[in-house]
Amino acid sequence: MKLEILQTCPPIIRDFLTYNETIRGKSGLSVEGYFLDLQSFFRYLLMVRALVPKDTEFENIDISSVDLELIKTVTISDLYGFLVYCKNERGNNTATRARKTSTLRIFFKYLSSQTHQLETDPAQMLEAPKVKQSLPKHLTLEDSLELLNSVDGPYKERDYCILTLFLNCGLRLAELCALNLSSISSDGTLTVIGKGNKERIVYLNSACLDAINAYLPLRPNDSIPITDKNALFISRNKRRISPKTVQHIVKTYLEKSGLGGQGFSTHKLRHTAATLMYQHGDVDIRVLKDILGHANLGTTQIYTHVSNKQIKHAVEQNPLSNVKQKK
Repeated sequence: MKLEILQTCPPIIRDFLTYNETIRGKSGLSVEGYFLDLQSFFRYLLMVRALVPKDTEFENIDISSVDLELIKTVTISDLYGFLVYCKNERGNNTATRARKTSTLRIFFKYLSSQTHQLETDPAQMLEAPKVKQSLPKHLTLEDSLELLNSVDGPYKERDYCILTLFLNCGLRLAELCALNLSSISSDGTLTVIGKGNKERIVYLNSACLDAINAYLPLRPNDSIPITDKNALFISRNKRRISPKTVQHIVKTYLEKSGLGGQGFSTHKLRHTAATLMYQHGDVDIRVLKDILGHANLGTTQIYTHVSNKQIKHAVEQNPLSNVKQKK
């Protein structure tokens, strides 16, 4: 948990964040997201209850006074009022408001069910705004080949290996940067540490193994600090490669292959891997869930969409597709 959060966080919220990070194994980013959502809610509550000077800017409202006594007064009307405020005054979109709703539910459930500090849970019946399920943006098979074929330069073996692992294994950016030499096993598997420090095993196909074997003999071994000696991918500065550097590498080759400016990113390469496996590899959705390291099947089901070509083909296969009206 960041120091500035610890310094500005009232004890009751700090305990909640600590519980989620240590017991539930939530990542630092998730915990920070919880804090920001709760900070917004309690700023709103203090403002509408006139518990801060009227001319105080929303971003400057101090929530350090928030305690159990104030929280006990929260009603479901306050929660819906906050979501309306987020929409009309803060310009939050549906997805953002749905995330804030989830945070509030988790927080009040913690206070009522986990720690029994509240007798009733005001968020128990809180409904989230319906988020339109959009298809994940991804590269086509042809785009993916163009991207791989665009790799060149002094670090081409490393860069090609990075892109290959993204496109074949569906790794997250943080997962790729955290890979070590020891992550690669002699049986052709890769040990990946995912969200919540959860470990999973990914099987490497021949493309991945070839790319790794081409890169390893060229991987720098000298002048690497002891803390980074085991890192799989090494930067130009002889350090473990950073997420920012990987993002720059991916952006460079996207632009070089003519795919720049279309909203593609490292995470879209993860979407691409999942989509290609599902559409072209006949991969069962439950298997895909394990490959991607999703906590639940619902997260993976977004990849069960089919391409327009598949839809067209299905319609054409209808036995009535060539029937013409009798004259």
